[in-house]
Amino acid sequence: MAHTFHIPVLGLGYSIDTPLKVARYGISSVISIVDDELIERMREYHSLQNGENFTPITKLMDDHRAKRITAYLNMVNKLVDAQFEALKNEPFEAGSDICRYFEMLPADSQLKLGYDLMMDYPENERKTIFQEILRQQMNTGAIDVNIMAKVDKMNYTADGSSLGDENTDALAGLRGFAESDLRSSVILSAGMSPRLYSYIETFSDFFPDEAGRLKKKIILKVSDFRSAFIQAKFLAKKGLWISEFRVESGLNCGGHAFATEGYLLGPILAEFKAKRQEMYAELSGMYHSALLIKGIITEIMPIQRLSAQGGIGTAEENQFFLNYYQLDATGWGSPFLLVPEATNVDEQTLKHLSSAVDDDFYLSNASPLGILFNNFKNSSINTQRLHRLEKGRPGSPCVKKYLCTNTEFTAVPICTASREYQNLKIKQLQAADLPQDDYDRQFETVTEKICLCEGLCASAYVKLDISKPKESNAVAVCPGPNLAYFNRVYSLDEMVKHIYGATDLLEKINRPHVFIKELNLYIDYLKTDLQKHLKDLNDKKRKSLNNFKLQLQQGIDYYKELVNDLPNQTPDFLQKWYNELTRSENTLSMITI
Repeated sequence: MAHTFHIPVLGLGYSIDTPLKVARYGISSVISIVDDELIERMREYHSLQNGENFTPITKLMDDHRAKRITAYLNMVNKLVDAQFEALKNEPFEAGSDICRYFEMLPADSQLKLGYDLMMDYPENERKTIFQEILRQQMNTGAIDVNIMAKVDKMNYTADGSSLGDENTDALAGLRGFAESDLRSSVILSAGMSPRLYSYIETFSDFFPDEAGRLKKKIILKVSDFRSAFIQAKFLAKKGLWISEFRVESGLNCGGHAFATEGYLLGPILAEFKAKRQEMYAELSGMYHSALLIKGIITEIMPIQRLSAQGGIGTAEENQFFLNYYQLDATGWGSPFLLVPEATNVDEQTLKHLSSAVDDDFYLSNASPLGILFNNFKNSSINTQRLHRLEKGRPGSPCVKKYLCTNTEFTAVPICTASREYQNLKIKQLQAADLPQDDYDRQFETVTEKICLCEGLCASAYVKLDISKPKESNAVAVCPGPNLAYFNRVYSLDEMVKHIYGATDLLEKINRPHVFIKELNLYIDYLKTDLQKHLKDLNDKKRKSLNNFKLQLQQGIDYYKELVNDLPNQTPDFLQKWYNELTRSENTLSMITI
């Protein structure tokens, strides 16, 4: 890849068409394929914008979810190819897209060095030949897709009959990607799903051709080494190769947050670094044995990349991650919400995000999935939620039903953010004759849930002016806490140059190091978890909390040693590092379990 960073999936609608904005410049990005309704509407929008024919794929059609996803991905692939061909054929003139392609590359990349050398050539035949060589070496960024393994709702016919395992949301989504024209990767996130992982085996594009090449690749988004290895072995035994492990901070990230058992990003990456070759060797053996059983013979050793994401905010941090942990790439997500050229953020939300402060970003229980969710206080969906509470009508109408998992009151699963569920649950609480404090706490837990299906799409609909009549325009946004330090709207060029150190967008911002920030998020998480269980702290939970605290202390010890390897060893930096670590360690030591 030309670039050493990617733009991870951002909600549902925020990065739904990001490849159409950045792929031609060699920048890879990720599309969520959870919501086929959003996907179909975006296919219609971009077809009309580009003079393409649009034939709707309705819900009445057989296998409509997979077909919608396939059709959208094929359209995006076709449009990106056309954009790229047009860009490649431009003259190398100031202000052209082809010059922009090269000027955004990292300064030490061979392509960038070649471009700089070519631009210094006098106008002659040799310069023209040099330009053609550069054109041949250009590539588009990857058009990858993301599937949350946990979002795998069963689907039914009109008469209530199950459509079977192969038509659950996750499996149909995978089928939509597998049957597309893309040569790219599916990112599997949110835990292991044996049913989904086994289904991958039914598609030939995930197996190597005669030359050992994979048309479709698998990327695992993981939060620790052990779970990564377990999942990779499960797949390798089926002849399925993990082309990349994408390590994400448990708490210092956007979207849903999956807190580890106190394992911090630095120690996790250190373990990957130490055991990476050993893991590769073991997985390779399993992989080749499984391929032989299937009659697939390849002498080509597969590549396995390692990347990390979650809270990286400066070029210095970015380069340290790449060099010290020997990463192939880093992920930059939330900062791109402030780059209108790359993502779909409506004007009102953009204004709120660009002026937000640290306290505006918080870890919430707002997700109907029952998973911690990074939330933003000034989102319009939170305003809507509070307004509905004031009117005595908590909850949201449940239209899309992607997150219907609760069967507490009904035979058919319903969503905990829905008006139906919240009304039933509140009636149950009222009948329980609880002490007022307990009632208030449980009432807040119930009514904190928001509709992510509509909320995470609304911003794209508002920005592109394709909202339907009577459709909610309330926007849910889920940035990581790192976004608090970026305080205005940026161009794509500015953000890319910031990542590579050509400019510093945070020059005058007082911001903790990515490792310190994550550490403090985990300490706050431990405090909250302990407080939540004070009344029912059994031996099992006490042991779990103590182990959590111990892991955090071991992480602090690791960071005390790591300081010798960090760049920028100025007295001011060292003093700040030790002061912040000491402060965090003191806070942790005061937590008594």
